[in-house]
Amino acid sequence: MGNTGESDRTYRTVIQYIKSGILSGRLLPGQRLPPERALAETLGIGRNSVREALRTLDILGVISSSQGSGNYISCHFDRSLTEAMSIMLFMQRLSYRQVSELRCAVETQAAALAAERIAPRTVAKLQKIVSRLAAEEDESVSAELDKELHMTVAEASGNPLIVMVLRSLSNTLDLFISELRHEIRTREQSSPALQKAHEQIVSSLRCRDAQAARRAMNEHFRIVDEAIRACTEQ
Repeated sequence: MGNTGESDRTYRTVIQYIKSGILSGRLLPGQRLPPERALAETLGIGRNSVREALRTLDILGVISSSQGSGNYISCHFDRSLTEAMSIMLFMQRLSYRQVSELRCAVETQAAALAAERIAPRTVAKLQKIVSRLAAEEDESVSAELDKELHMTVAEASGNPLIVMVLRSLSNTLDLFISELRHEIRTREQSSPALQKAHEQIVSSLRCRDAQAARRAMNEHFRIVDEAIRACTEQ
């Protein structure tokens, strides 16, 4: 029990050091941390304890480690969120429907914000993606294009938290999107409807119509929800 308490105190000591460094501006994203020996001396704790704490922070995405180079501030919290979401999904504590509902809520707001903030070059990029989706027959390529379209809309929202949440789901959604696209493409009435929804999303962004963007994104997820029901009813 004593070792557990000591480990916890060590972890908190290292966390507090990094937190105070970020708040003061002494540590910035991408900046290299002092070597383990220097950290141990500065914080008055053992080098092995520092190494364990840094390993935990690496898993959480607070820092990134590069062999032979050192440890760097990264703040890639989407990494730990992705792991948590994936585990919850595959342990069936989350359902595909719940994932879709989360995406719908976040992406509908992202589309509305993007309508106000999107740059003309980003609209042009989305138009190219939609054109490629219309002509693409390879399901794996279509899945990647679909993912690129949605991430581009999220980035156009100008809200880094929206982007982080969606990226945190990326590993889970890779399988999710591929399975759904296969289901949708095998249902003749759904594939054209999904393509039309994508076109409406891009059109509303081009016109800078936030309400139309919301409606188009909601229609997209209505089609997705139908595919989910078809999958679960089989």
